[in-house]
Amino acid sequence: MPIAPALLLLADARFPTGGHAHSAGTEQAVAIGDVHDVDSLGRYLRARLATTGRTDAAFTAFTCRVMSDRNRPAGPVLAATDREYSARVPSPYLREASRRLGRQLVRAASRAWPSAALAEVAAVPGGPHQPIALGAAAASAGAEPDDAAVLALHHLAGAVATAGVRLLGLDPIEVAAMQADATSDASHTLADRPWLVDDPALLPASGGLLTEILGEHHGSLDARLFVA
Repeated sequence: MPIAPALLLLADARFPTGGHAHSAGTEQAVAIGDVHDVDSLGRYLRARLATTGRTDAAFTAFTCRVMSDRNRPAGPVLAATDREYSARVPSPYLREASRRLGRQLVRAASRAWPSAALAEVAAVPGGPHQPIALGAAAASAGAEPDDAAVLALHHLAGAVATAGVRLLGLDPIEVAAMQADATSDASHTLADRPWLVDDPALLPASGGLLTEILGEHHGSLDARLFVA
């Protein structure tokens, strides 16, 4: 099946989603010395893809599937999905950062692909979490849930890779090669398609406590390059 041009636009870092201001925790990982070169950045990225990345990919694909099915009302499922994602992000600061990204993504996607799905997601109190917004945007752009899952991994990997280059002055070619390897491996971990469930409570809950702790600490800093 050919890749839809709209999906390529959603994957493009130049699409104005606000993601350029987020490092997916890389800034704090650099600050404590866990990430200091391409190899350590690769280890960090692989860990994120296997934990929070898997969760985000599943929520994105699940939302895409729900919002693509116009034979059933999405409202109740959407509200439950939003609650379930909140429960998987213990840090209040990271929850708000996720909703901020979600609001920006819905705003941009609604201009590019106006749809009832995006209008419903925009009405989520406080704004939708980023994976939920991405899933609705993917559905509106005509993407399949499987594509939406890979798109979520791509967004996470792009945030980590870009932050590594900006924070550490790493060789962007070496970082790109590392990113390609890491995302290729991560896509295989989604072979079980964990988004094929009816209840969002059954979606993955993989996470990292250190990620949450560092995220909360990051929010308390006066001087930082990235929002999160």
